[in-house]
Amino acid sequence: MSAETFEVVPIAHVVGGRAEPTDDHWAGTEAIIRIDDPRFTEDSVKGLEQFSHLEIVFRFHLTDQNDLHFGARSARDNPNWPQVGIFGHRNMRRVNWLGVSRTRLLRVDGLDLHVKELDAVDGTPVLDIKPWFAEFGPRGQIEQAPWSIEMLRDYY
Repeated sequence: MSAETFEVVPIAHVVGGRAEPTDDHWAGTEAIIRIDDPRFTEDSVKGLEQFSHLEIVFRFHLTDQNDLHFGARSARDNPNWPQVGIFGHRNMRRVNWLGVSRTRLLRVDGLDLHVKELDAVDGTPVLDIKPWFAEFGPRGQIEQAPWSIEMLRDYY
């Protein structure tokens, strides 16, 4: 095991949207990603308005850090779904507490990025912001576990 560590600091925070994380119904949720790191000026977001979607890397800051399971378990603790390992889930119980979300960019207002369907809550620290390039999406046929399709039916 590597003892390598590194420090990551937020460059922005989520403002508005939901106050508490929930499992479903993120459709229509609007929020602002406010770039509040003083190193960044409006030049940092120049050209971003040309993109419809962003990829946001954030920290699950509200998760109980004692609630980490390295072994297999059923998603959402639903016994009807198979047990899968920590890397077979996309939930907030992550080893480094990192989340990734693809969100629709509505508009850029200074250093405020108005977004829709970002599945992060008010106050969430944002670690990185990237425009979504279609060419970075999956190539070839996509396969997905049937339980995950059932679980995410009402996510958006």
